[in-house]
Amino acid sequence: MNKKLMFRILIDICMTVCLLLLMPYSLLSETAHEWIGMAMLILFLVHHFLNRKWLQGIKKGRYSAFRIAQTLIVMVMIVLMAGSMISGILLSNHLFKAIRAIIISVQARQIHMFCAYWGFTVMSVHLGMHWNIVVNMAGRLFDKPSVIRRYIVRITAVIAAAYGIHAVNKRQFVDYLLMKNHFVFYDYTESVVFFILDYMAIMLLIAFISYYVGNELKNISYKRIV
Repeated sequence: MNKKLMFRILIDICMTVCLLLLMPYSLLSETAHEWIGMAMLILFLVHHFLNRKWLQGIKKGRYSAFRIAQTLIVMVMIVLMAGSMISGILLSNHLFKAIRAIIISVQARQIHMFCAYWGFTVMSVHLGMHWNIVVNMAGRLFDKPSVIRRYIVRITAVIAAAYGIHAVNKRQFVDYLLMKNHFVFYDYTESVVFFILDYMAIMLLIAFISYYVGNELKNISYKRIV
């Protein structure tokens, strides 16, 4: 495997890890949350720089239903990331304490929460719609293909996604998406590891659904940009 591909894989893995580590917020500490958020921003920018050819070609070629969905997901993801970062800076108690906006802190907190949960969802959808690429890249880490390894990964993914249904209810994930709760409630007696595992299961559930929806979209006829 060439070094460029290895670097791409490393960036994507680090982004996924950061995304999961951002969800526990104060279970890790506010300072850690802000540093991880900055790391996520840098990784996000690097990821899009490495994929700049895709962005440069956005007005070229034919558009299928899948490509339309894929493009919309990326655009929404960029907006949510920008909203999350700007609101995060305005709420900062540590890294950007000097420019903390106390007057608009309530609005900024709601925007940050909205962007965080929808950003998590949209990035999970993005992961699912690129699942074939993820699998192919991961497969290159091994010298030889393995049927047993493939089935172990598939069974594990299905079990994790199935548990994700329970985790969505347990973590009140939909309520946060719909902003029914304006504050995230944490159980500080809970291990952060179990919290992250639940969100990993939710991520896999969303990716699992998105993968099959994406496959259906690929079968819809093409449209050309005017």
